[in-house]
Amino acid sequence: MNKTKVLVTGGAGYIGSVLVRLLLDKGYFVKVLDNLSFGGEPILDLLNRDDFEFIKGDIRDASIVAQALQGVTFLAHLASIVGDPACAVDPDLTKSINIDGSMNLYTQAEIAGVKKFVFASTCSNYGKMKDPNSYVNEESELAPVSLYAETKVHIEKYLLGQPKSNICAPTCLRFSTVYGLSLRPRFDLTVNEFSKDLALGKELTIFGEQFWRPYCHVVDLARSVISVFEAPTEKTAFDVFNVGDTEENYQKQMIIDVILKRIPGASVNYVTKNEDPRDYRVSFEKIKSQLGFEITKRVPDGVDQIVKAVNDGFIINPDDPKYRNVN
Repeated sequence: MNKTKVLVTGGAGYIGSVLVRLLLDKGYFVKVLDNLSFGGEPILDLLNRDDFEFIKGDIRDASIVAQALQGVTFLAHLASIVGDPACAVDPDLTKSINIDGSMNLYTQAEIAGVKKFVFASTCSNYGKMKDPNSYVNEESELAPVSLYAETKVHIEKYLLGQPKSNICAPTCLRFSTVYGLSLRPRFDLTVNEFSKDLALGKELTIFGEQFWRPYCHVVDLARSVISVFEAPTEKTAFDVFNVGDTEENYQKQMIIDVILKRIPGASVNYVTKNEDPRDYRVSFEKIKSQLGFEITKRVPDGVDQIVKAVNDGFIINPDDPKYRNVN
């Protein structure tokens, strides 16, 4: 097949399984490198396709990575230990995978002649806003307050510090807090968890309802990766983009208000919390103006999806620990 080949690390994951399908729909040949730590069900059906290839392995394994990169033009690097709780379980393993693995992957990608390397980073890198009335942007100071964010900042600096003469042009995408339905459902994410619990009739306890975060649907985060692949290299190389929409910054209270419109009378208990190390509103004007990227879904759409999936019984037991990154 004379198709552009893309490698997606972590392609069986929450975002990766969505990205892989969008790439296939657009006519790419897709390879996935994943250690299947959460199983391979999200991409099981893709094994039937001729334009898909799966390689089981660890991004720290140079020989496996070299094999996976053969013939690849674009690379989407999503594989990592994701989220503060998961990273806290084994800090040494987290650093090994998120830092050493990412550096190995880029080194091998440069050797293999990969043209674009898209790194999935996070808006958590911003930590806490100095000015509560302003918005942070790509030029704002980074103040990671978790090991997860620290590893992302480390790799951003590593990638952006590579020689500009390199064949493999890196781009860092700072993802908003993700939500929405995926082939690998997750209910340990704010919008998904709140929607799921209230749809199940549970009482929800909210700590610090006033703190800000930006949110973006899993489909749109996946679309942003493709936007980088398909944009002129001079617009993306050695650059950083926040991914989301400026109008999609929410306080927890605002998310609850959206859900209560769908589930009137749901029980919510608020617990006062005046300190949170992460409190940030983010501007997304750069990715919109530079790449023409705009989101297609908003938080109310995601809430509707989750409530319907739970109420209609799409997922037999939404409380199953397998739908969380830490059991």
